[in-house]
Amino acid sequence: MQQTTAKDIDEYIARYPAAVQAILQEIRQTIRAAAPGAQEKISYQMPAFHLKGALVYFAAWKQHIGFYPPVSGDEELRREAAVYAGEKGNLQFPLDQPIPYDLIRKIVQQRMAENLAKAAVKKQKSRQPRVKANEVG
Repeated sequence: MQQTTAKDIDEYIARYPAAVQAILQEIRQTIRAAAPGAQEKISYQMPAFHLKGALVYFAAWKQHIGFYPPVSGDEELRREAAVYAGEKGNLQFPLDQPIPYDLIRKIVQQRMAENLAKAAVKKQKSRQPRVKANEVG
């Protein structure tokens, strides 16, 4: 049976057993609290949050919750997340262990700060007048 893409995060979460649903809902609430104003959507067939670009994605697997993208930029945060790093650097939170919601909150806040900083630089560049090559002295 081919599983179709969920139309929203509620539908995605509803597909899983109650215990996994509770974890997914708690992750969702943690992200919402850490990134007020972020948009929820389904992207790459998994729950995603966007604010001035992609913030984070998460997905339920047989043995773990996947959390994407890999942590970058903040060395202390990378060290804290390293214990959960999967093959490609994406995080894997085993379902038989406590989910590190505080770490998730920190990652979301760090990603939000990165996205807002990139957006500010982009906005600043777009405000600068463009100089045509033939106008340069």
